[in-house]
Amino acid sequence: MFRLVMAALILLLAMRTYEETGVAHAQSNGTLHTAGATVTKLTSHTTSGRDGGGQDGGSGDWNVTTEYTIELRVGDETKTVNGVPDDSVNDLQEGRRVRAGLWHGRVVEIDGRDVWLGWHPRGWDMALFMLYPLITGYLIALTLAAAAYLAGLDGRVRLERQERAASWVFGFLAGMAASFVLMGCAAFGNTIAYWPLVPVGAGTATALAGLSRVLRRARAARVEDPPGGSAPAQA
Repeated sequence: MFRLVMAALILLLAMRTYEETGVAHAQSNGTLHTAGATVTKLTSHTTSGRDGGGQDGGSGDWNVTTEYTIELRVGDETKTVNGVPDDSVNDLQEGRRVRAGLWHGRVVEIDGRDVWLGWHPRGWDMALFMLYPLITGYLIALTLAAAAYLAGLDGRVRLERQERAASWVFGFLAGMAASFVLMGCAAFGNTIAYWPLVPVGAGTATALAGLSRVLRRARAARVEDPPGGSAPAQA
């Protein structure tokens, strides 16, 4: 069951990463498909509350946030865009004709304004954010197991799970360090659509480098003390 759950999470993360990377690439090089559309419904959703602050947690500023759900008629289809911020709506109103920028049928831009929600701390994305360390560690462990298996096919050396543990730990720590760097960059507005690949790549590379050192030591030890060898004969 655990493996099935992890496979589902990895697949979901891969799909979301592909979506965000594809949308960002299409927007940057201007390859979005454009089509005429009509705004059929415009619904606002307003939330309010304090943003915290102060030692008692009650002296923060009062914030009011408005988001919109936009329904568009594109040809014979009705498409819905959720979570559109107020500054991307501006003068949109029901019945207005607009140009919709589409990526694989999904509305990304309206009249050149970005309405794609992107990575957001809600729904499945929030679950992926919270479980990302687990996913990263699992992927690194799978990679190490596969590499150790391939290295043992020649019969010269086989590594047990505990012998791969140190390499996994170093790889996992490298992946988490890369995650913190990305979070620091995001705090200053510098985000990348394919961010999940960076910590996994850094962690996997570090873990494989550690595993290669373990394999070299194990092979050297096997050459010095071959299995089945006999001690020198006594005179």
